[in-house]
Amino acid sequence: MKLFPIRGGVHPEGRKRLTADKAIEAAPLPEILHIPLQQHIGQPAEPCVARGDRVLKGQLIASPQGPISAPIHAPTSGEILGVSEYPAPHPSGLPARTMTLRPDGEDRWAELPPPLDDAAAPEAVAERVAWAGIVGMGGATFPAAVKLNLRQRCQLHTLVINGAECEPYLTCDDRLMRERAELVLDGIGAMRRALEVPRAVVAIEANKPEALAAMRAAAQAHPEVTVVRVPTRYPMGSEKHLVQTLTGLETPARALTADIGVVVHNVATAFAVHQAVRLGRPLISRVVTVSGGAIRRPRNLEVVIGTPISFLLDQCDGFARPPVTLIAGGPMMGQPLPSTEVPLVKGTNGILALTAAETPRDRAMPCIRCGTCVEVCPCGLVPLDMAARIRKEELQAAADLGLMDCLSCGSCAYACPSHIPLVQYFNYAKGRLREVERQQRKQEVTKRIAERRQKRLEAEKRAKQAMLAKRKAEAAAKAAAKAAAPPPDAANNGGASAAEGGGA
Repeated sequence: MKLFPIRGGVHPEGRKRLTADKAIEAAPLPEILHIPLQQHIGQPAEPCVARGDRVLKGQLIASPQGPISAPIHAPTSGEILGVSEYPAPHPSGLPARTMTLRPDGEDRWAELPPPLDDAAAPEAVAERVAWAGIVGMGGATFPAAVKLNLRQRCQLHTLVINGAECEPYLTCDDRLMRERAELVLDGIGAMRRALEVPRAVVAIEANKPEALAAMRAAAQAHPEVTVVRVPTRYPMGSEKHLVQTLTGLETPARALTADIGVVVHNVATAFAVHQAVRLGRPLISRVVTVSGGAIRRPRNLEVVIGTPISFLLDQCDGFARPPVTLIAGGPMMGQPLPSTEVPLVKGTNGILALTAAETPRDRAMPCIRCGTCVEVCPCGLVPLDMAARIRKEELQAAADLGLMDCLSCGSCAYACPSHIPLVQYFNYAKGRLREVERQQRKQEVTKRIAERRQKRLEAEKRAKQAMLAKRKAEAAAKAAAKAAAPPPDAANNGGASAAEGGGA
């Protein structure tokens, strides 16, 4: 299959050797699970169980709210201790609504829906994926069923399965493809049928030869699936750049890959779809890489959702040396963890504990305008100019230069010889612009509400005036009619006089 070059990118040290040869192991159940209700892009789920309820493994415990949302299921059987605010796995460390579950150790399954066969309608597959609460497991956490329903508005021709796993350290997708290739291929088949596309392409970076061999062997029974080796270059895992590499088609700014006929899903998402379609199991666990120089025994673990990070670290025998930083995800785009007590969520593909040697923090120096950041930017942006505008708080000017098209992949900061924290600048500016946009939308909504209220009050005032005018007219008409009629006493008096005159 012909591949097409893409601009930019960097080659960070992979450091995957720490866990690449570590087979997936099942982690035991912790004593307590903290299950956030916001584990996906969109509206958080709403609890449908209460404190003191006994639940079974796979039972629905929180329902989706709106079209962009996902349900949450019990990772094991046990007792619901309540719903409260608990620290979220986010750099802010701010609390989020979280359900706490105490496992009973029995791990008893709830009644599950029956399997779907290859003759199942596309709508049935998408509905099953939505019911299972499956989201993008590469870290994006976009509800997978929403993508599967894109066939209703886009002319699709290809499903791309992202097995690039381009972030350093992470090997959970690599191991998944090596150990469960046939099951991943089965999930790919279900997604391909749901999308009604004739072919699927599995893209794997060249630094994963064992995964390539395993997936190619499994794909021999699936002629509609092609397994392709793509160059080892960060950020090859970016869906727009992966699609461009495979098809030569560039996704327009602010558009979806579906707009050019391609839908992208992660390898782990494909495995979760297999579980949902063939076994009727919701998404309640995932494979995660626990690695980094500070970890005593790096491992690839299959873990139930809601497991505290501290428990995972204990399963790896803790720290060999004090870490400088803890990261959820990869070192390039991952998020710093506020503490080890936060829980693992659906989008967590890695927990990294890095030493000072792995995270050099050189002091930022002035920009020398060498242009290195421009050369490595995969989106063709000019990071140095955007950063200069942001430092002056000229955020709209930075947006005009393409700020909102930035992936925050970190290639520019990685390559910068002056060690300027470019990504932090861009994330700050994007957050501020989004906040301004939210405020503007809020003001517009408030203005529309005020205008509608004013129109309603004016309409009510006109209706009231019209009613008063009508009543006045009716009263005036009655008064005029009354004035025109002869007085009843006068009529009686006239009759009596006539009678008296006749008698005389």
